[in-house]
Amino acid sequence: MKVKTYFIINQYQRSRTTDRRSYVTLACEHGGAAARFTEEQLQQTKQFRKSHVLPRNILRFFREQDVSYAVSAQKIYNVVAKIKKNQMQGRNKVDEVFCLSAQWGYTIFYRNSEESNVLSDIVIAHPTSIAMIRTWPYVLIMDTTYKTNKYNMPLLKAVGMTLTGKNFTVATAFMCNEQATIYRWVLNK
Repeated sequence: MKVKTYFIINQYQRSRTTDRRSYVTLACEHGGAAARFTEEQLQQTKQFRKSHVLPRNILRFFREQDVSYAVSAQKIYNVVAKIKKNQMQGRNKVDEVFCLSAQWGYTIFYRNSEESNVLSDIVIAHPTSIAMIRTWPYVLIMDTTYKTNKYNMPLLKAVGMTLTGKNFTVATAFMCNEQATIYRWVLNK
């Protein structure tokens, strides 16, 4: 099946300068109808999302199924974002972390800042990891990365090692800063 593609050249004038810029818009003969998800495609996308398939691979799957598939990658990303938002059921991101951690059996320790009652430090660990570090407390490697989130909170990753040389994650923590008192609090938890 051949699809006719049209090139539409648009121009706009910049507001502060007098130069004109041209850009090209691609359109196909299907128009807007081809750029919409069918109910079946939406269900398949939800299923892919449950399996943690990347949006670019979802798009590739749909294009392999139908060569004339006209939905853009941005549409796939928007649908995946809407699916995530619906799964959160109106909770904010911090509440979602607490909800999912409880659902999957993780242990959470947290504390709020004293002056503003805002979450300042949080430690997340799985009970199996806690049992493993109690069994093999000999090696504990900690590393902190910076600017990994929009709040600029340092992310601490603690990794232990078994006697056979296998690594396991002990805990993950977001900290408000890197003071010694905060490291002590994290290690005591």
